[in-house]
Amino acid sequence: MYPVEGEGREVKKLHGETLRCHQNTQLGKSFIDASHLKDPLRTHTEEQPFTCSDCGKSFLKLANLKTHTFIHTRKKLFLCSECGKRFLKPCHLKSHMRIHTGEKPFICPQCGKRFSQVCNLRRHMRSHTGEKPFTCPQCGRGFSHVSSVITHTRIHTGEKPFICTECGKRFSRGNNLRTHIRIHTVFSCSSGDIKSENLASFSTPQMSTVTCGKSFIQQSALQRHQCIQKGKKPYYCLECGKSFTQKSSLQYHQRIHTGEKPYHCSECGKSFSKRDYLREHQRTHTGEKPYHCSVCGKSFTIRSNLRRHQHVHTGKKLYHCPECGKSFTVQTNLQRHKLIHTGKKPYCCSECGKCFAQQSILCLHQRIHTQEKPYCCTECGKSFTQQSILCPHQSIHTRKKPHHCSECGKSFPCKNNNHINNYCLLCFCGIYCFFS
Repeated sequence: MYPVEGEGREVKKLHGETLRCHQNTQLGKSFIDASHLKDPLRTHTEEQPFTCSDCGKSFLKLANLKTHTFIHTRKKLFLCSECGKRFLKPCHLKSHMRIHTGEKPFICPQCGKRFSQVCNLRRHMRSHTGEKPFTCPQCGRGFSHVSSVITHTRIHTGEKPFICTECGKRFSRGNNLRTHIRIHTVFSCSSGDIKSENLASFSTPQMSTVTCGKSFIQQSALQRHQCIQKGKKPYYCLECGKSFTQKSSLQYHQRIHTGEKPYHCSECGKSFSKRDYLREHQRTHTGEKPYHCSVCGKSFTIRSNLRRHQHVHTGKKLYHCPECGKSFTVQTNLQRHKLIHTGKKPYCCSECGKCFAQQSILCLHQRIHTQEKPYCCTECGKSFTQQSILCPHQSIHTRKKPHHCSECGKSFPCKNNNHINNYCLLCFCGIYCFFS
């Protein structure tokens, strides 16, 4: 059945030990162990003589069958000496041990970044090459990692496989479920002790008043609160002397000085100083918008954007100007408004030195120097520096006047405050329209 092995020949190994090799005359290969003569032949004949009695799967080698049977018996023979965790295979244990040793043997030839596992290096390399081998079957969008495709396809299918055991709410991603579960448990501040209470007795997942007046969804938030109560800020920045209640807050702060951005997007290679910033950014690639407005159904990628949007429905204006009392729904609008009182114009043109209170106005001004006109009319090809100028121009072609005066019923192609002063000035198009 098998070719007769050739006459053995003596070979000296590095340590001086003399061994006899056995030669396979058909394949032209030599082996130290005679039993290995059969293995390479099976790779050519596709013979797999070792079969699993549980599932019927076949293997080329007996050792592979023994490793496979651990799946059925659930025996994990390889023990980590550091933490006691067990593994099915020695290679899995070897990879795990790098967590304890900090070893990162796989180095990126492009940027020098190191990784503990070769699969993580391969994934990282795609940020340099731009390779996106995984494609969405629905819309054809490409991704650099298979997990991104799985998450993205749930947008098309509507699948939400992660279920909350408390309330039955479903989620498309596991980390969204983990964040949601915190709603069902509250950590209460009571004489410095941490107490967990079920939130079923509360009407909303908002914080309730217990003893000291505050409770928290996260235990870390309670610990931070307790440090604030005691006035403790034990973590100091050596660069600027600023102190913090938590070590993690200090580490985030220090990245301002070092410029370190350890969290990298596998899709585009962009880096971030915080993991949360990376998660928010990754949604621009996956298209996920997990935060939904309960009033109008509009979705958002960031929770803060949802909160800001909800002020539209509630009419709340939480941010007040201390100078004139004017209120705003968004904090950035208040900061912009304050410049009116201070007279500060921090944004200066590098060409002519003219300064402006808002960066957006500076950008518009700079187009005077660059002659840039990015907004183009699709009908006549005329270009404009601002979109607000293009819109009233397009009404010349469409003859639409969607804006109506509630007082006199007159219609206009654009919103025009000058109509209140008894005339409408379409300055962008060079047309003057006066009331009769």
